[in-house]
Amino acid sequence: MKLICVWLLILATGLAFAPKLHASPTSFTVDTLLTFVDALASPFNMVKPGDTILFEPGSRDYILIRNFYGEQGKPIVFMNKSGTVNIHTDHYFGISIQNCRFVRLTGSGSENEFYGFKITRVLNGAGIGVNDLSSDFEIDHVSIENASIGGIYAKTDPDCSFTSNRGNFTQYNTLIHDNYIANVGDEGMYVGSTKYFGQNVNCNGEDTLLLPSLLDGVRIYNNIIKYTGWDGIQVSSASTDCQIYDNLIMYDSQDQSFGQMSGIMLGGGSKCDCYNNVISEGKGGGIESHGLGGYRIFNNIIVDAGRTFLPLDTSQMKYGIYVTDISVEADSAFYIMHNDIINPKSDGIRFVSTLSKGSIIASNVIISPGTYDYYEHLHTSFKGEDSYVMLPDSTADVLVCNNYFSRNTDNAGFEASGYALLASSPLVDAGYGNTKGIVFDGYHNPRMYGNSPDIGAIEFNPNYFHINNHKKDFDMKPVLFPNPVKTWLTIRFQCNKKSNINLGIYSLDGKRLMVSGAVFELNDDCGIRLNVGALRPGVYIYQLGTTQQKVSGKFIKMD
Repeated sequence: MKLICVWLLILATGLAFAPKLHASPTSFTVDTLLTFVDALASPFNMVKPGDTILFEPGSRDYILIRNFYGEQGKPIVFMNKSGTVNIHTDHYFGISIQNCRFVRLTGSGSENEFYGFKITRVLNGAGIGVNDLSSDFEIDHVSIENASIGGIYAKTDPDCSFTSNRGNFTQYNTLIHDNYIANVGDEGMYVGSTKYFGQNVNCNGEDTLLLPSLLDGVRIYNNIIKYTGWDGIQVSSASTDCQIYDNLIMYDSQDQSFGQMSGIMLGGGSKCDCYNNVISEGKGGGIESHGLGGYRIFNNIIVDAGRTFLPLDTSQMKYGIYVTDISVEADSAFYIMHNDIINPKSDGIRFVSTLSKGSIIASNVIISPGTYDYYEHLHTSFKGEDSYVMLPDSTADVLVCNNYFSRNTDNAGFEASGYALLASSPLVDAGYGNTKGIVFDGYHNPRMYGNSPDIGAIEFNPNYFHINNHKKDFDMKPVLFPNPVKTWLTIRFQCNKKSNINLGIYSLDGKRLMVSGAVFELNDDCGIRLNVGALRPGVYIYQLGTTQQKVSGKFIKMD
């Protein structure tokens, strides 16, 4: 199975949760020699909610942003000015945001670069740290490479001052999207505290249990994460309104560090819908779920999870999806549906939760789990068939139905270029009828088409190149056709009034390669058609939108 086949599944979902970048009444410019930007110091003590602070392009050692407070709907925006801000440092962070609220760090200030902030080395720390009671922040269009610790750390740990402890502080509205993270020592993203149940610390001579703050409102989407030492994305203590979606994660867990090996880790205290992600060729498991329950894991494509981790030692297991009772709320449920799990080292899905009630494992495709023969040779009560969905405890209250299991992909009826379905596929109309509110597929097209939902991440639909009429000026859910593409790429979107809408094509490292502004109209739909035949085969980023509103995604160029 060629890796390029799975990349086409990452499509755009828009920035509906993010505040729009608006024309600010005042802007301030920071030259390349200034590394410390503090709202308590002149001239930044003049900054008001809605203002913009622009960073001159060029090389910098690091950036420290502190004590800025915007307002809801009027964030203080920190943005590159036209060109690229490059950070190459021996410091313990590339960019640090401390004690800030209602702020946005965005590298979208240059049309020629998708990532306007580029952190190319952090010798002794993380690429970006957000801490010290920071809340209501957005980070986008930043590239981070070669950080000795992690990519983005976003949490405030409790201490003996008790100001950041649970009940005294909540981290609201954490938005992290459209970033590139590669070659980092630990997690690609570390969001929220993993110590959900607290830790004992000596405070003023007394043994004290410090509980970390909770996160309310998390959106992590449309990020590219490659070659992490530990987990690709780890989110913990995010107990309310959390979504992780449309991320591409490759080659996670390269350090093979026990307990830190997954593409996506839903840690203790988390309650996050996790969907439409592609996780490929990591040494860790695909998705580990240790959270509160009451959430859905769906439309994810998980390929070769753990296959390169001690490949000759079948007793060292890594799973496509793994669900535990570490912090589950009694009687809550997990809904694991419409995932494609291809070639995991061990079980496709291992479900060890017995405290949850009414869980559903349905409409998943699981191909070639590595423990099929392992169980056959053990001569225990477990057989090879159990390797598709393993329930070690028979008291688990979980419905397993309408899944597709096979030792190979040949009979699944996938298209040659990926995991979309042929009309003849046995997965068509064969899914479980109760979709638990899952109304779109891995392409963000409607689910269902036909009499019943299909099994797997992609719903078969011969008319998928269609826009629903939402009666908006600009619909932030465009449709690409074809994907993969050889010559002509067409993007259609809802457009009910004239707007200056442009399409930019970028390489994965963020350089703009092509731009088009030719918009055609058909009924209530608009579209841009662009000849990409001159591009080399590979994966590219597109960005579509106006000066006020943008959406981005990825497509594959083939020979």
